[in-house]
Amino acid sequence: MKATRAVQKILANYEGETPGVKANLCRILMQGKLGGTGKVIILPVDQGFEHGPARSFAANPDAYDPHYHYRLALDAGLNAYAAPLGMIEAGADSFAGQIPTILKANSANSLMSGTAGKDQAITASVDDALRLGCSAIGFTIYPGSDCALGMFEEISAMREEAAAKGVATVIWSYPRGESLSKEGETAIDIAAYAAQIAALLGAHVIKIKLSTDHLELGEAKKVYEAQQIDIASQAARVRHCMQAAFNGRRIVVFSGGARKGADSVYDDARAIRDGGGNGSIIGRNSFQRPREEALEMLGKLVDIYKGRA
Repeated sequence: MKATRAVQKILANYEGETPGVKANLCRILMQGKLGGTGKVIILPVDQGFEHGPARSFAANPDAYDPHYHYRLALDAGLNAYAAPLGMIEAGADSFAGQIPTILKANSANSLMSGTAGKDQAITASVDDALRLGCSAIGFTIYPGSDCALGMFEEISAMREEAAAKGVATVIWSYPRGESLSKEGETAIDIAAYAAQIAALLGAHVIKIKLSTDHLELGEAKKVYEAQQIDIASQAARVRHCMQAAFNGRRIVVFSGGARKGADSVYDDARAIRDGGGNGSIIGRNSFQRPREEALEMLGKLVDIYKGRA
């Protein structure tokens, strides 16, 4: 596998990393239909843990089978497949070496009480990732939660171990918790802050949500207004989040969220592309659709990121 100039340029931004980490990032960036472009589409399937099996898979019962997701990611020509331990294990042998995998190393669930702190349990290890041939670990943090400092310490230690063993780290940086309003979870100042925190924690790939033009923090709002930071369009907000990720020196992908109409998914991708984002990490909007419909959608997303649509 020869890395393109676009991929070499991205890898050059990771100046403090080991060859093993860079090799695994290269595998992700060179995989599939977007391989070599610097753009990525990743399939994440951790929703069974987060939301429960029926809410996740009943809309497309074939998706209860872990092998379905490996095949979907492969047949759609995606860059990587991310899932918790059990899902990866259930297909790790059958699909060994065929697509880079990201082991989701912590998880939450919908059975916790509303009074529980916003937190996740560690459910897998770096050695699990090595054993299963994964290119990266994935880890969720909740900036804004009273449990956030503990989560930062957990991923800091795990990221150090992963890097020492040549495994890359993907951080899901999802603001939520006691200090934020519901509207604030997707506010642009909070989204950019979440991207910055993940970058400072050493994430090689950052996953955040697309944001709104709402400004949550009073002190931040003063700066946005005084500096006339452009947050009017989705593309402008993506561009600002890329600034927060070391001025684009870190790979940032944007989540697709709950299932929505195809046109909305395409509009999101165009905004990510036009704002300089690296791509999409799209789960429910793909695997909750019938397979052929999902493949058609993912193919259109590839065309969008290649500038063809």
